[in-house]
Amino acid sequence: MRRPPILIGIAVLLCAGCSGASGDDAAGPGSASVPPTDHGSAVRAAVAATGRSTARIDERIEVRDGDTTYRISVTGRFDLAKDKGRLSVDFPGGAISHLDETFAGDTVYLRGVQGSENTWGSIARDKAEAHSALRAPVNDPEHVLRQVAAMRKASKVGKEEVNGAPAVHYRGMLDHATLTLRMAPKARANAEKMRDLLDSDIPVFADAWVDEKGRLVRARLSLTSMTSVTATMTLSDLGKPVTANAPAPGDVMPLSSTAGVLPG
Repeated sequence: MRRPPILIGIAVLLCAGCSGASGDDAAGPGSASVPPTDHGSAVRAAVAATGRSTARIDERIEVRDGDTTYRISVTGRFDLAKDKGRLSVDFPGGAISHLDETFAGDTVYLRGVQGSENTWGSIARDKAEAHSALRAPVNDPEHVLRQVAAMRKASKVGKEEVNGAPAVHYRGMLDHATLTLRMAPKARANAEKMRDLLDSDIPVFADAWVDEKGRLVRARLSLTSMTSVTATMTLSDLGKPVTANAPAPGDVMPLSSTAGVLPG
């Protein structure tokens, strides 16, 4: 099976999903000179609150290439405050369809990486890179939170339900620096080419859902081009204990980098 072309396609991006302000952001007659309210501070506060807790992670990544859609799932539990967690990454139909990840402080352990499918590999968390647009390095959920917290021109969309409870939906955009955060050189070069063609930042939309306790409970990043990507991460069971133990040192092989679809 050929590797799906997750890198950004060279095409004019469509502003799908772009909407104006609603609710208390809508400008009334005679108020055209009043700038809309930027709700970025509410999103940042929610990200910070969630970052002090634990959560179950359910992330769905969809890559649409023409008439074909590729789906990757990332699930597990994570202690965002203590930098530890366990994640399972699945890509049904892929050459390698499953990856196990354990985060323990400054190190990430991976089992299922191409070339060492049955052994654990390890890489420093801050050395891992993203090889595709809107993928977090080694699927790190804190990377997603960092990108969402950096959204600009955030508007309030309205109230919706997430995890069976009310939440406020905010929408904004990511700038180029946030899109390319910790991207590998090849992926970054593709993004730079696209930006040059557009003569502006690539339109990347960010959505955040904040519950009544002021916590981020869902985040979504999306872009549309010849190859379109949507990454939606839902956080639930906030505050429940998380156990994540690193494998025995003798069972681990150091990695200098990661590659392939599953590690991002």
